[in-house]
Amino acid sequence: MFRPRISLAGVFPPIPTPFTAEGDLDVAHLRSNLERWDREPLAGYVVGGSNGEYAYQSTDERVEAIRVAREVIPPERLLIAGSALEGTRETIALTRRMAEAGADAAIVVTPNYYRGRMTAAALEAYYRQVADASPIPVLLYSVPANTALDLPAQVVIRLSAHPNIIGLKDSGGDVTKIGYMVQESAPGFQILAGSAGFFLGALAVGAVGCVAALANIAARPLAELYERVQRGDLVGARALQLPLIEANMAVTSRFGVPGLKAAMDMLGLYGGPVRSPLLPLSEEDRSELQRVLAKAGVLPSRAAGNE
Repeated sequence: MFRPRISLAGVFPPIPTPFTAEGDLDVAHLRSNLERWDREPLAGYVVGGSNGEYAYQSTDERVEAIRVAREVIPPERLLIAGSALEGTRETIALTRRMAEAGADAAIVVTPNYYRGRMTAAALEAYYRQVADASPIPVLLYSVPANTALDLPAQVVIRLSAHPNIIGLKDSGGDVTKIGYMVQESAPGFQILAGSAGFFLGALAVGAVGCVAALANIAARPLAELYERVQRGDLVGARALQLPLIEANMAVTSRFGVPGLKAAMDMLGLYGGPVRSPLLPLSEEDRSELQRVLAKAGVLPSRAAGNE
C-alpha cells in the first residue's frame, strides 16, 4: 500500500556531507549543521544528493548519513534521501535501506553511465520499477550538467500518473520545459526548481519550491522569495532573486561543491574537506567567492572582512 502524497512546497537545501580531516563521515558535524539549519525557514532536506558527494561514498555511508539526519531533523520536516545507483536492482535495494533508516521520500537521479542507451523507454521503465518497489514516495531527478542526460518532458508527464512518484527536481534551468510539464502532468504532481538561479521563474510557471545549493547558506532570502510569490508580490520577489543569481552560480557551476563547502566555513557552518578527486578551492578562488557572497549580502561584511 503506497503512502499518500506529501507536500514538497518550500525550500530544501541539498546538504553537503561533512568529512573529517582523515576523510571519514563526520557524524558530529552533520548533527551540528542540521541543528543550525533547523532554526532556518526550511521545508526539509535532501541528504545524499549531488552536493552531498554521493558518488564518492559507499552505500553504508550514505545510509548512515540518513540515519543520523533522521535523529536530528524534526518529524515535521521532510527528509529526502538520494538513493540512486546505476542499476535498477541496486537502486531499489538502497531505496529500501533509506526508508528503513528514516527517509520520508527518495530522490533518484537518472542513470547515465550508458547514456547512449538511456532512451525514453529505458528511463521510464527504470523509474516505474523503482517506484513500484519503493516503500516511500519517489522524486525524479534530472541534472544534465552532471549526467549529460536531460530527462525528457514526455517521460516525466507519463510517470507523473504513477501513484508513488510525487514529483521532480529539475536542474536543467529550462523554465519553458518546467511550465509545460506543470501543465501536462497529472494532478498533484509537484515540480521543484533544481537551482536558486531560476527559482522565481520556476515558481511563476507552477513549480512548488526548490532544492537549491544556495539554500544551505541563504535559506532566509529564498524562503522570503517563495512567500512573496505566494502573496502575489512579484516585484518584491524579483528584488530578492536578482542579487542571488551570481551567488548561486558561485556555489554551483563556478566553484561547485568545494565552493559551497568553503562558503559554509565562512558562515560558521562546517563545510570541511571535499573527497578526492575533488580539490579544495585555491586562495584566489576563496577570495573571489568571498567577494561574490558579500556583494549578494549572503556573507555579512564583518565576516567578509575577517576572512
